[in-house]
Amino acid sequence: MGNKIKTHQGTAKRFRKTGSGKIVRMKGYRGHLRRRKSSRSKRDMKKMHQVEVSGLKKRINRLAPNLKR
Repeated sequence: MGNKIKTHQGTAKRFRKTGSGKIVRMKGYRGHLRRRKSSRSKRDMKKMHQVEVSGLKKRINRLAPNLKR
């Protein structure tokens, strides 16, 4: 019997998987100082964005192998 794999909680909170298995994330810089940001950038922050860098996807899968869908 091997050791259990522990999920990296910081990664699990920041990323999630879609039904088709893509990894998505939210944009940063959303916390405060929203008045001086353009409407377009604020609107863009509402959406989930796909992680496209293959090395980053590999790292996320290693840190959190059983991400929530």
